[in-house]
Amino acid sequence: MKLAGAALNQTPLDWENNLSNIKKAIEQAKEQKVDILCLPEMTIPGYGCEDLFLSEWLSEECFQHLLEIKEWCEGVIVCVGLPVRLNGIVYNTACVINDKKIVGFTAKQFLANDGVHYETRWFSSWPANIVQDFEMLGQTYQIGDIIYEHQGIKFAFEICEDAWRNENRPAYRHKPKGVQLIINPSASHFAMSKTDVRYHLVVDASKQFECTYLYVNLLGNEAGKMIYDGEILIAQNGNVILRNQLLSFKDVDFECAEVSFENPLPLVEVTPLPPVDENIEFISAITVALLDYLRKSKSKGFVLSLSGGADSSLCAVAVAEMVTRALAEIGLEEFVRKTQCLTAEELQQFKQLSGIELRNALVGKLLITAYQGTENSSDDTFTSAQELAKSIGAIFYNWTIDQEVTGYQGKIEKAIGRPLTWEQDDITLQNIQARVRAPGIWMLANLTNSLLMATSNRSEASVGYATMDGDTAGSISPIAGVDKAFVREWLIWAQLNLGYEGLQYVNNLQPTAELRPLERAQTDEKDLMPYPLLNQIERLAFYNRLSPQQVFEKLKGSYPDDQLKQYVQRFYSLWSRNQWKRERYAPAFHLDDYNVDPRSWLRFPILSGGFKQELSELK
Repeated sequence: MKLAGAALNQTPLDWENNLSNIKKAIEQAKEQKVDILCLPEMTIPGYGCEDLFLSEWLSEECFQHLLEIKEWCEGVIVCVGLPVRLNGIVYNTACVINDKKIVGFTAKQFLANDGVHYETRWFSSWPANIVQDFEMLGQTYQIGDIIYEHQGIKFAFEICEDAWRNENRPAYRHKPKGVQLIINPSASHFAMSKTDVRYHLVVDASKQFECTYLYVNLLGNEAGKMIYDGEILIAQNGNVILRNQLLSFKDVDFECAEVSFENPLPLVEVTPLPPVDENIEFISAITVALLDYLRKSKSKGFVLSLSGGADSSLCAVAVAEMVTRALAEIGLEEFVRKTQCLTAEELQQFKQLSGIELRNALVGKLLITAYQGTENSSDDTFTSAQELAKSIGAIFYNWTIDQEVTGYQGKIEKAIGRPLTWEQDDITLQNIQARVRAPGIWMLANLTNSLLMATSNRSEASVGYATMDGDTAGSISPIAGVDKAFVREWLIWAQLNLGYEGLQYVNNLQPTAELRPLERAQTDEKDLMPYPLLNQIERLAFYNRLSPQQVFEKLKGSYPDDQLKQYVQRFYSLWSRNQWKRERYAPAFHLDDYNVDPRSWLRFPILSGGFKQELSELK
């Protein structure tokens, strides 16, 4: 039997795009004479429709499109995802179409309801071993825990989360029923190193349940925050038959393979994947996410306040690497079609370019940067910003904001009747510099219909080490899902492994906000604590969900007790008082196995007791 999967780059409610991708996949399946084609979870509407799944009209619209899709399925079995609403209850289903006939709907049994997922808000679970009839638009269909058959081969489904439920997963029931093929349409979000877990989930299952397992994931930045790697896996009895390239820039990644059920591959020990390089995973994910966010938001490019520091440097390199990777995979014409960054005349001119020259020319069309210095800025950060922008071809502006800072300071001093001093008004004098940088850079974004990139990372978000309406200003915050220690390590890796020599300047600098006078030698870690320790406390507190005392006990010995106690107290105090900032950050990509975004992973009250009692009891 010839099995196929198609990872699709869908968008919620973009019917034209979604149906076009579905049709392309079905056409490829027919051309390749495929027997069964699996498409990802919620293929028709897009997985990220969120509370729109509660609307009756959405399910009705999806069913109308399903009837359109079935007419494309002559001579092939296609598995397509959509919500089905019965008696006011919505189910997450995979519909099986065989030669233009709807055979049945398998409904998801286990709903994802942790971390980034809220499926129980929209869908209801389907009970095991139950199949029933329902009527829709004058026709009767079957829905439930269905076993299908084709060419004498029984097949059934696990839909995404179903497979993650260990001893309760549907595969345990499928095996005694003679199921030889398990199909899994998924919308499994990206997180660094997660693909290793998913690989074993699929390949181990093929051995444990002595079956062939077909797994297909969504692809790309579907709805703004979640990234999907587009993984397609076919395994049989522990043998990997097919595994595709992840995080593709394609709209449709179609893959197929022949599988023998008469002479199946022998049961073997599952071969583990080589160690995951999170540096490669990170840049692969963020570049796909940036391109999708750019085109789906109908924006023309990116604008960045390039300070010469680590965070803004990473954002700039991510845009350059987005261009590099997209050109290598989909080519210049397809890249221009997606981004609309060149006129027809310019495209002909750019076809004469190649390599870094072409990359830099395109970056010059997509990325505008500006260094906004003050009397507290150093020559080192200016050089870092200028040389990096030059090395990747970005437009680079340079201006100072001292006049604006002085103007605001003078107004307030006159109003309150006293001068502002660093000894008495430190935070105020720092924040006004960061805030004054926002209007000018926003103007550039407005003028060019571009996305303003905010540059905060996860470590800064945790402790509120950012100025609201200043360095947090932006329409997208691409690195807010990763910590500062990772940012610094990645920049060194990128200089050595990706050839971004312009990073040599920032890699020799200590992270600093440069908001205090230079003689005060301000650094981030002096203001806060060592970044690796901050990240350890954050993870123990909110991923492992430990109390302040438990965090202290876990880290005891890494620093003198009094100093560690001070750092733990500082973290929890800063965390508690800065939830309001995390609520207001620009949309961020989910990149790690957790994040601190209250809209996609970690909820915390804006007003709280601030761990006052718990911190006072630290021993």
